[in-house]
Amino acid sequence: MGTHCCHHVEPPAGDADRNYRRVLWAALAINAAMFGTELAAGLAAGSVALQADALDFLGDAANYAISLFVLGMSLRWRAAAGMAKGLSMGAFGIWVIAATAHGLTSGGVPEAGIMGIVGVLAFAANVGVAVMLFRFRGGDSNRRSVWLCSRNDAIGNLAVVIAASGVFATGSAWPDLLVASVMATLALTAAVQVLRQAAGELRVRPAEAD
Repeated sequence: MGTHCCHHVEPPAGDADRNYRRVLWAALAINAAMFGTELAAGLAAGSVALQADALDFLGDAANYAISLFVLGMSLRWRAAAGMAKGLSMGAFGIWVIAATAHGLTSGGVPEAGIMGIVGVLAFAANVGVAVMLFRFRGGDSNRRSVWLCSRNDAIGNLAVVIAASGVFATGSAWPDLLVASVMATLALTAAVQVLRQAAGELRVRPAEAD
């Protein structure tokens, strides 16, 4: 998957711009609602994967808000936003790794039923957002970060459902911790992609970035 680091991409205009803005507002509302739902469920179930996914929903809501703020600005501003979001995705991955390490020593077993129900709900929410954003997935690092976040969320939610089945079948926390590790890897990989593209866009000459 190419990163197109050296290409100057103009922001969308007219109807495309308004459509993208509406999609971002819808995505922001969905992610904010799911953050509260999944955080409460993750704490109640004792699931690291659910708590990690809840934090990811919060990060995505913030990312959509940033994208709305810089929409229509110069490439330099949009690249700076992409850089900030790439760093936040990397920080999320590191946090999940730390939470997983803590889970390895705590010895608790998550509540599989809550994990499964909330995981399905979160998966449906993120698939809906990913479908809305699919046609806007190209372009600069800011847009790319939005798409990658949504794609990773849908994959992560499906993994949470699979982890819930594993916890139920084995009576062990290992499936939950394994999924949390996969989510951390996805976040770190996406962060590297976005940061590379944003760095390339920031190297564009000022006259070309306006």
